[in-house]
Amino acid sequence: MDTWPQTYDPLHAWPLSTAVAALPVFTLFFVLLVFKARVWVAALAGALMAVLLAALVFRMPPSLVGGAFLLGVQFGLWRIAWIIITSIFLYEIAVEMGQFEVMKDSIASLSADRRLQLILVAFCFGAFLEGTGGGGAPVAIAGSFLIGLGFEPFQAATLCLVANTAPVAWGGVGNPIRVLAGVTGLPEAQLSAMTGRILPPLSALLPLWLVRSLVGWRETLAVWPALAVCGLSFAITQFYWSNYQESGLVDVVAALVSLLVMVAFLKVWRPATILGHDPAMAGGRTQARHHSIWAVLKGWSPFLLASLLIFLATHPKVVAVLSFPALKQPMPWLHRAVLRMPPVVPKPIPEDAFIDFNLLTLPGTAVLAGGVISALGLGLSPIRIARIFFRTVARMAASLMTISFMVGLAFVTRYSGMDTVLGLSLTHTGMAFPFFGTLLGWLGVALTGTDAGSNALFGNLQKVTAERLGLSPVLMAAANSSGGVMGKMIDAQSIVVAGAATQQVGNEAAIFRVVIKHSLALVAIVGLIVMAFAFLVPGWIPAASKP
Repeated sequence: MDTWPQTYDPLHAWPLSTAVAALPVFTLFFVLLVFKARVWVAALAGALMAVLLAALVFRMPPSLVGGAFLLGVQFGLWRIAWIIITSIFLYEIAVEMGQFEVMKDSIASLSADRRLQLILVAFCFGAFLEGTGGGGAPVAIAGSFLIGLGFEPFQAATLCLVANTAPVAWGGVGNPIRVLAGVTGLPEAQLSAMTGRILPPLSALLPLWLVRSLVGWRETLAVWPALAVCGLSFAITQFYWSNYQESGLVDVVAALVSLLVMVAFLKVWRPATILGHDPAMAGGRTQARHHSIWAVLKGWSPFLLASLLIFLATHPKVVAVLSFPALKQPMPWLHRAVLRMPPVVPKPIPEDAFIDFNLLTLPGTAVLAGGVISALGLGLSPIRIARIFFRTVARMAASLMTISFMVGLAFVTRYSGMDTVLGLSLTHTGMAFPFFGTLLGWLGVALTGTDAGSNALFGNLQKVTAERLGLSPVLMAAANSSGGVMGKMIDAQSIVVAGAATQQVGNEAAIFRVVIKHSLALVAIVGLIVMAFAFLVPGWIPAASKP
């Protein structure tokens, strides 16, 4: 089989090659923000630009370009759209059976204050969903939940995107760290520990950041005790578990500890003024209906069962049992036909390209199973369940197109080497590389949509560049994952998920304009933390022993 080597400077001038490589993403956002086109139109424009540049500038054979685009389309449908459809289906089941009202009451019984509800749902519960499976579920489920509590849909979309940051580095039962260890050859324990030293300050800050994004400083400081308790309990657990335990359950344990501590704290502390969802309620106190423990557990059963099934279905040992080799086949023309080249990898390595239809291992399937089982247990007939499901699919038609084009674009840029060209441009920053290397991880997630994808793309490049500059490869590999989490809120796939889950289809450009400011500010803070480790406290960096 013929192979095609990626070239990382097709125009023989790296600034010019970098500018050309950025055109697909620039086209997408230009059409979206300037022309104010529908997001699927912008995604299609970006994908067409990527296809043309891959063929004409990067000289990628047409069969490989087409194969990469089609692989991205199917990946987008099965891996991303599926979790959105099933998450919204789960929410609709809870609403249909009246259980969502019980869930709302259980949150309101802890606090009717929307500032604290935001922290409980978007931060604590969202982090738990990210830790168990990720894949868009935290934004989709938490966003739907916030709307049910009374948050404005646009507000719910942006806040859930911002909340889904610090936990991402260990999302999906630690998968990003495992991928990072695999591509760099560095020990997983040290990478998890270093990431767990970079991110806890952000985790401690995030509840305050979220509430400040919702209300003014005066209203934010009025609940500072709860914000401190929530952020510090999460950050301390995140640090401890990542440094002294295994990497798979960092987010799960930190989220559970933070949630339990918050529940206990809110039993003994309340803000002086309750800030409700109805402006007329501000300054007053609202009484939530109280339910028995059994009724509350029954109300939460669809989400609890789905979370448990996500955790089980995405656990590596369970994945090995539920995966069937016959359902994972090489992509025609593309599999191992593209060669990644030095300096990104030590020697030319062929890129794998598989079509994977192992639906049983996907978080979306676990969510679907949780919804169906719960619905049947709550007395909903199979016919009504099917109606709700197909109604959800019909609502998602425009979003399915968007996701297909968006991920098709990402796969063309990945297999053609365009995203690597963008990453290599940041390695020219010399001793400022700790800061810009963090931005490299951020860029990787913005392009690929996942922290694991960014680690696979740029992890080894971080290691190679760090060794050339006399920096710690453990620090810079962890910086890739840590910086990447702040790119999660602006990647096009996440924005589409947020828009679809909160009935904001068509408002994706406005969502992006809001969250990009948060993303840039937070990744700059992470970059400064990495700089401090590199030059002020290098002794706090774990030594790279043999994996």
